[in-house]
Amino acid sequence: MSKSYDYDVLVIGGGPGGYACAIRAAQLKLRTACVELRDTLGGTCLNVGCIPSKALLNATHHYELAAAGKLSALGINIGNVSFDLSRLMAAKDDTVSSLTEGIDFLFRKNSVARLKGKARFEGENRISIDGKQVTAKSIVIATGSKPASFNGHTINNLAGRIVDSTGALSFKAVPEHLAVIGGGAIGLELGSVWRRLGARVTVIEYLDAILPGMDEDIQSKTLQILTQQGMTILTSTAVQRISETENGIALSLEGADGKRTLSASAVLIATGRRPNTDDLALEKASLQTDKRGYIAVGTKCETAVRGIYAIGDVTPGPMLAHRAEDEGIAVAEHLAGLVRPISHSVIPAVVYTSPEIASVGRTEQEMREAGVSFKKAIFPMSANSRAKANREPDGFVKILADTETDLVLGAHIISETAGTMIAQVAQAMEFGATSEDVAYSCHAHPTHSEAVKEAAMGIRGQAIHM
Repeated sequence: MSKSYDYDVLVIGGGPGGYACAIRAAQLKLRTACVELRDTLGGTCLNVGCIPSKALLNATHHYELAAAGKLSALGINIGNVSFDLSRLMAAKDDTVSSLTEGIDFLFRKNSVARLKGKARFEGENRISIDGKQVTAKSIVIATGSKPASFNGHTINNLAGRIVDSTGALSFKAVPEHLAVIGGGAIGLELGSVWRRLGARVTVIEYLDAILPGMDEDIQSKTLQILTQQGMTILTSTAVQRISETENGIALSLEGADGKRTLSASAVLIATGRRPNTDDLALEKASLQTDKRGYIAVGTKCETAVRGIYAIGDVTPGPMLAHRAEDEGIAVAEHLAGLVRPISHSVIPAVVYTSPEIASVGRTEQEMREAGVSFKKAIFPMSANSRAKANREPDGFVKILADTETDLVLGAHIISETAGTMIAQVAQAMEFGATSEDVAYSCHAHPTHSEAVKEAAMGIRGQAIHM
């Protein structure tokens, strides 16, 4: 390391991308520091995002199985079932604490210097942390994202009436009627949590389908399943105004059927996220963002300024924790002189409803629009022996393969274990596998993943169980 710098690598942000980058850089003997504003590491994902929401989804899924009598079909009889919301929230918080403390331990284990405070650029190799200047040969921006505002409405998570995803993780009581603005992953997941606990949930989506950008077969099947579960889902509907009233909240809606007013006791605004780049003083490092706040990067996550990198949600692309983590590790290895390609075409996405929804690669609609010649096969989970034994028949596996080369181009799955199943297809795509490669790989029986094998066999019309 040049003696003119305090660190070889300085990472701004301790979320999944930032902490993974810092740990890997330190493992590679680079003198590394990570700046984090929060008292705990892990960023949005561990503190108020992925992890607490999944803890609530898991707990409420078990509660619904017991309370709705779904276990009685298996011969398991349960008496009066109830839940304690305060204990449920405490269990969620305990999960978060154990994981954030684990990252703190990994920092100490790998000799990553943890710097607490707000980071702002003072130059291309200099930042200030609450006024104290620190220099580094390379700086990695990993500040993540925050909930996007909606038509200027004020979010008040403490009041618990008009909230974002953070507030929806900590309602003090189950809302009588929760209106969810946005039919993406966050809205559907958190809507599922509170529906299971007794809330009436209405999801309002501006576009003509929920889960924008996902395969149309996924969209239509998910709509059917969630509606059957008790959600009201309004597509092609715009929220014109949100007004707080004495008794609750009134939403002025406009859709295909004209204008109407919807009354709710709480509103979750889940209309997306925006990059955390507006308070970094990027201009002092000769960096700019586009009009949406994103930082442009090259194939190695390098910015327009030598020595400054950006990863994860602050750059264009899917706002997913695992994408940020992969990029963070790749940047650390690049800075240590290792060759590490980053594949942005193979990034799986998962929605943790019940059943789960997972996707990787291109959708059927994208390939039709691009004029790509492809084959497809769909295998229903109702024909999978493990899913049938578990009374989990909803969903399917859809595989898309190139007509000429048979390379797997995409997969779209609805299943109770879709988030786990999609990893096999992602790995197959990463290694350039064909659908025949997947079909000829021996799968353990009985497993949900046999549905992936059957779908791959179906590309040539060879599926056994349908």
